[in-house]
Amino acid sequence: MSHKSAKDFFRPLAVGAPQPLREIPARPSRAIHFFDPSNEKMAAKIPAMVGTVDVLLGNLEDAVKADNKVAAREGLVKIAQDTDFGPTQLWTRINALDSPWVLDDLTTLVPAIGEKLDVIMVPKVQGAEDIHYVDRILAQLEAKAGISKPILIHAILETARGVANVEEICGASPRMQGLSLGPADLAADRKMKTTRVGGGHPGYLVREDAPRGADGLPDLDAKRAIFQQDLWHYTIAKMVDACATHGIYPYYGPFGDIKDTVACEDQFRNAFLLGCVGTWSLHPVQIKIANRVFSPSVEDIAHARRVVAAMGDGTGAVMIDGKMEDDASLKQCLVLVELAEKLAEIDPDLKATYDAIETPEA
Repeated sequence: MSHKSAKDFFRPLAVGAPQPLREIPARPSRAIHFFDPSNEKMAAKIPAMVGTVDVLLGNLEDAVKADNKVAAREGLVKIAQDTDFGPTQLWTRINALDSPWVLDDLTTLVPAIGEKLDVIMVPKVQGAEDIHYVDRILAQLEAKAGISKPILIHAILETARGVANVEEICGASPRMQGLSLGPADLAADRKMKTTRVGGGHPGYLVREDAPRGADGLPDLDAKRAIFQQDLWHYTIAKMVDACATHGIYPYYGPFGDIKDTVACEDQFRNAFLLGCVGTWSLHPVQIKIANRVFSPSVEDIAHARRVVAAMGDGTGAVMIDGKMEDDASLKQCLVLVELAEKLAEIDPDLKATYDAIETPEA
């Protein structure tokens, strides 16, 4: 089997296409807010949402009926052309690669709004071959339209095969921006026995051992505590590792129960703690949750700054509040401090909050 030379990896795939990026920018994207461009009422709200959410995504795939596909595509073009997105990124989710609409999605969007389109989200990615297909087409369309910057690709993990091939997907192209977990389609493909869109399930649990009675035997009739487990922990952790390895960004996907804001926040926080940089928003109420969860807390930033100040050149170890902090601690703290700095650049309220933090001496 012949392999492409490593030296060719960052060469454009079409003559005249923009030079591929060697490093994916770490732009804040706490919430990727989905909207249907064919819905006039929803589309009319988009200009007012600019600056309130890190990413606005025009959805062309699931949740858009077949007879609305063309209207959604045309609606996204109009919205993009008429709107100044400022600090907010514009993404789109195209139709699946085996659908009759995807080629028209690409050939329409890139020439019309390619300069404004930051990322194209590709659903149901199975392997590197899917990324290669989109990669080549984008290069040809960018070259033809004279696009000055490469449009990035974001893949959704929605199949068992996609999860199995997550490493090769992440490394398939310099365009790869990140991955999102698609729990509903993934659950169906794996034949998982849940009908929920993300989140936990009360049947997925561990139970406390039965206490022993006076006879020394387990009392199986006694009440025992149960602890609900996270259905998605393995997949998210695997996705985070693959993304970190290839210098791209992992995201949690949708949380379908809009009214259960408590469980939504819990799921988002689990993903944040594991290493995800953001999540999807299906309703404006979830934007507020995502912005809060995926922004480091005041307490975390205050502590991180103390560690950074105390560590000096980054070697050795120090004691802060009775806990040892060393070079590994410093690396953890720098992740939070750098994230806070980037978020403060686009979020004035958050900047004021972080600026007000008093950092005591270590």
